Amino acid sequence: MVPIVVATVAVLALGLKPATAADVSYYDVPRGAHPHDVAPAPDGTVWYTAQSQGALGILDPKTGKVTQIPLGPNAAPHGVIVGPDRAAWVTEGGQNAIARVDPATKAVKLFPLPKNFPNANLNSATFDRKGILWFTGQNGVYGRVDPTARASSGSPGRTASMAASIRRPARSRSGRRPRAPAPTASPPPRTARSGTPHSPAITS
Repeated sequence: MVPIVVATVAVLALGLKPATAADVSYYDVPRGAHPHDVAPAPDGTVWYTAQSQGALGILDPKTGKVTQIPLGPNAAPHGVIVGPDRAAWVTEGGQNAIARVDPATKAVKLFPLPKNFPNANLNSATFDRKGILWFTGQNGVYGRVDPTARASSGSPGRTASMAASIRRPARSRSGRRPRAPAPTASPPPRTARSGTPHSPAITS
């Protein structure tokens, strides 16, 4: 019995040891930005969605410098993630589109959802193992974007650069919609023979 008692006392003693406080740093962003989501960028900076100012924010933790990139008129970005191409991919609810922000040029490219799905109220996104971006809309829809596919010109619901596949989950007999499968991380996107990525495309 003695070893058990000693072991118990030792565990209790460890449990009573004061925890070490974590180091917390705070960084100022433009007043009124109201950051929503954040993502650590590949270059060591931090991306955040400035939802109230319609921009993607870039914070450099080393210097505290903050840069905001406007995403377009009436923009209200929700989520931001790092894509396999190392770019920032944003669920841009204000323009009902998926936005890609090039980390080098800061260029913004919008991939609008099909017109028959207005105001999807875009929420979050993730990439699967095949490099497909999946997104959810809080108004009961989910969809996907294939950045490696080429859009066919003249096809309904497509743009010159991208078209979107989006649907409403079918209801079960209980009246509840089943959950969409959760995609996992993906490898880098495929490239064309020239070595450059295919023009992004979504299918409708």
